[in-house]
Amino acid sequence: MKKNISDNEGQIQPDKKENMEKLNEDENRLKQQSKKENEEKHDENNNNLNQNIKNENKNEFDEKREVKPANKKITILNLALIIIIFTALLFYMIKVDGIDNIIQLLNKVDYKWVLAGLGCVLIHWLCESITLHIPLKKMYPNQTIGNSIKVSMIGLLFNNVTPFSSGGQPMQAYELTKTGKRVSDSLSAMAIKFIITQSALVISTVIIICFQFSFFKALMQDYVWIAIIGFLLNILAIIVVILAGIKKKMITIITTPIIKLLGKIHILKNPDKTKENLDKSIDHFGEQFKFMKSEKKMVIQMFITAVIQSLAYYSITYMVYRAFGNSGITFWQIIPVQAFLLLIMTFIPTPGSGLGAEGGFYLLFNSIFKEGTINMSILFWRLYTFYLPIIVGLFFLIPSKKKIIEKYE
Repeated sequence: MKKNISDNEGQIQPDKKENMEKLNEDENRLKQQSKKENEEKHDENNNNLNQNIKNENKNEFDEKREVKPANKKITILNLALIIIIFTALLFYMIKVDGIDNIIQLLNKVDYKWVLAGLGCVLIHWLCESITLHIPLKKMYPNQTIGNSIKVSMIGLLFNNVTPFSSGGQPMQAYELTKTGKRVSDSLSAMAIKFIITQSALVISTVIIICFQFSFFKALMQDYVWIAIIGFLLNILAIIVVILAGIKKKMITIITTPIIKLLGKIHILKNPDKTKENLDKSIDHFGEQFKFMKSEKKMVIQMFITAVIQSLAYYSITYMVYRAFGNSGITFWQIIPVQAFLLLIMTFIPTPGSGLGAEGGFYLLFNSIFKEGTINMSILFWRLYTFYLPIIVGLFFLIPSKKKIIEKYE
């Protein structure tokens, strides 16, 4: 009996050992298989990551390649035209007013108001920079106010030397790429800024007109309907930009046939590429528009800053009015008239609305300025709002030694 039990135990032990070895082999095989699968998955993830990085870098490169500096020849021609207009204005003033009267008038200028006008210009520039800085700071926490001021001044410069103020935003986007900002982000920040500043301009002006409507109507006379159309066009522009953020299909229905038409008449060289770029920009702006809606505090800050900016710009005309000894018209009566003049200027196809701006100022304000002061007032107003931004903006084009590269947060 004991012998049988011993024989059975001797038979069980080799079987047990064999099973254990088999289990170990299976376990090792599973481990190797799992390790291989993990390595393959890891390699696949790395390949996907590298591909995404390549695509992102390619997109950023394409964006930077698409936004180019302004054409130097065209810029030089526009500057030459500006100098010609300025020279023509001086000759006109000398011929109409006479050099002796001009010198006498300059001796009577109240330079306290001249300095106040300069202060309004500086406030306008600062607010212009802040309204751009606020959204950029949200997107890029390392964005500095100094860089925002530089970009804003470059924008003012190129807005003034290009027809319809068309050169400012592309040059601002190009300048921002130098500090690591994506072009799409820069354009989105500027679109947000456009919506808020235009809304602030229209709302604040309409409110003031409501309180000063009788004066505004009497002064405008036959121009009231033009003012109404101008304000409606501004409102329409705001609506279109908002729709681009919330209703992409509606915008593409409008833009697609326009792009195709421009392609057929050979105004656009590559309409398909243009449509693709526009779709990408609209998609990205839609994301930024959602971001804007979620940042109510940011929107309020920008709106208040934009209202101050508009009032500062409109105040320049009142400071010029008072500098030449004029009185009788209040600050709040000047503002809606100046707002109307600004609307007229947006439709004039010369750099800085040259000639049209001067002519519009003369037509609108001649009746409320003292006799013999209107031409010199036009010169001072243009120096503040047109020539000074060009001169100061040129200094901001000087390359800085320090170049900061930021990562998109």
